[in-house]
Amino acid sequence: MITLRPVRESDRAFWLSIDRHTTEQGFSRKVSGRLGFLVCEDGKPCGLLHYCALWDNLPFLNLLFLLPEARGHGAGRRAMALWEDEMRALGYSMALTSTQSDEDAQLFYRRLGYRDCGVLLLQDCPLAQPPELFLCKTLDAEKEETRG
Repeated sequence: MITLRPVRESDRAFWLSIDRHTTEQGFSRKVSGRLGFLVCEDGKPCGLLHYCALWDNLPFLNLLFLLPEARGHGAGRRAMALWEDEMRALGYSMALTSTQSDEDAQLFYRRLGYRDCGVLLLQDCPLAQPPELFLCKTLDAEKEETRG
């Protein structure tokens, strides 16, 4: 069974072993702001998820990462459904995420109902990378009620 639980201070080593972009201070903000979650399978951590709120009213999924052994059997799909339910419960009506255009994650998000809504081009700069695709999804209240 896949569950999400808010990240705790005691999860620091697990989190930082996976998320190489988060600093010690950044991790503490995820804990105190309830912006990070552990993805757990049968109670054991198998991944992580974190987000921020753009403009204080639009949840933006920064990262969903699953350990290799947790991939390919619905854990990511279930983690996203749980996160979307959490966002609905907080009163959000839409969610946003992004992925580089050369990554397969865009296919995963599209299968979950996310649609393309923009692109960020970082070229000829210190952060140059392939185009970053932005995807959004409307979070219907009805879906939360019908989810089993």
